[in-house]
Amino acid sequence: MSVAALPFETEASVHAPRVQPLLEQRLAWLRRRRAWMGTVDAAVIVAASAATVATELGAAAGDPAASSPTQIVAAGVVVAATWAIALLALRRAAYRHGSGQRLELLPVIHAAAIGLAALALIAGTTGWPVLSPHVAVTLPIGVAALVAARAGRQIWRSHGRLGPAMAPRALIVGDHVSIEHTIRSLSHDGRLRHNVVGIVLGDEGVTEVLVDDRAYPVLGAPGEAARIARELCVDTVIVAGGTDDPDFVRRLSWSLEGAATDLVLATRLTDVARSRIGFERTDGLALTHVSLARFDRSSMRTKRVLDVVVALVALIPIALITPIIALLITTDTPGGVLFRQRRIGRDGREFDILKFRTMRTTAEAELAHLEAGNEGAGPMFKLRHDPRVTRVGTLLRRYSLDELPQFWNVLMGEMSVVGPRPPLPREVQDYDGTVFRRLYVQPGITGLWQVSGRSDLTWDQSVRLDLHYVENWSVATDVRIILRTASAMVRPKGAY
Repeated sequence: MSVAALPFETEASVHAPRVQPLLEQRLAWLRRRRAWMGTVDAAVIVAASAATVATELGAAAGDPAASSPTQIVAAGVVVAATWAIALLALRRAAYRHGSGQRLELLPVIHAAAIGLAALALIAGTTGWPVLSPHVAVTLPIGVAALVAARAGRQIWRSHGRLGPAMAPRALIVGDHVSIEHTIRSLSHDGRLRHNVVGIVLGDEGVTEVLVDDRAYPVLGAPGEAARIARELCVDTVIVAGGTDDPDFVRRLSWSLEGAATDLVLATRLTDVARSRIGFERTDGLALTHVSLARFDRSSMRTKRVLDVVVALVALIPIALITPIIALLITTDTPGGVLFRQRRIGRDGREFDILKFRTMRTTAEAELAHLEAGNEGAGPMFKLRHDPRVTRVGTLLRRYSLDELPQFWNVLMGEMSVVGPRPPLPREVQDYDGTVFRRLYVQPGITGLWQVSGRSDLTWDQSVRLDLHYVENWSVATDVRIILRTASAMVRPKGAY
């Protein structure tokens, strides 16, 4: 078959696509950046292993029964080399599977386990007593340092330290609504910072799209996306949707070879945890599997066990500090120590929530006079400077100490340690549509809403966080939220 007869629709060529010079520079920069990150990781691991080796050599100097210096050094080299190589491989795999923007704790732990497994194999076959020191010193020091380095990089990125010049140059393809949603989502998340240089839109006559007071130029139609990407030397082309051509993405990916580094397919499947998403390929079709949320008794029973254990542990220190808090409350203003309020729990069941009293005893009667100044989101009533809150109440609310009696509600099965905010009956009356899904699980003392801004959140943000939790909760998620709550109590934000 001659070259002219080859079934290429455009720019037919028997040669592989050539990478453009500017893109080659960008790829070289990415390679240097990844090499630097890998070097830092290796240096951290070597330092942790060296600390163990130095400690072991010092202890073995006066102990004839200890391992020889050769054995100690060899063990350190094995751990460091195996851990560093495994982390390099697992980090690349984690990035490709969608966790490249997180702290990557799992690859760090996994790689450490591989390094220690290699050392355990050597210790088991040779009889060298070199495993315990690395478990006690190398593992905790190395993991802590690696996680700290990743946390620092994430903070750097999320606070915009990367800058528009170093952010990937992006071209967005799709319809008007999808492009607006994609740009807004990217701009609100510092970890996904992109420098959007233009958009490709199918609507004729539109020259620019305005998103949050910024105008983005329309550079052409979807069929011209590859040419535009090549002329602007973009790094990433994001397909936001709006095309009915089943072969558009495949042909676009071919056209972009040598002109961009990545082709990203944006989807609004955002409220589904990664653990619920699977990917499978077949001839001519890619299948994305989404496991449906489960609310069966067996899964809820696991959550109940965690709640009882945490509540029993928490009630011990709470019982010790309750007399002090009670004394402060009664000394500040007359009235009872505890405050009971009707709330709505799972499946719409009502219960009395317990709190340390933070307001005057006439607070409910004064509510009608304050509703006009409501600063709360949606049906929630909140005032940043509520005149009904007492001096001691202000302190209790700031550090969430007023909610400690709710661990008794947890023990009684009316609440969970982690869950959506327990609503008032009058708030539920204003619910509509999907908001009722918040009542599918037990309300919680803490939740995503509490560790993400609390009263500073809008109503839509609060509902979105609650619905995300309802559909994706797990024991691991609950444990992470509990740990983050401890940090939020020390550095309160949105608590009033």
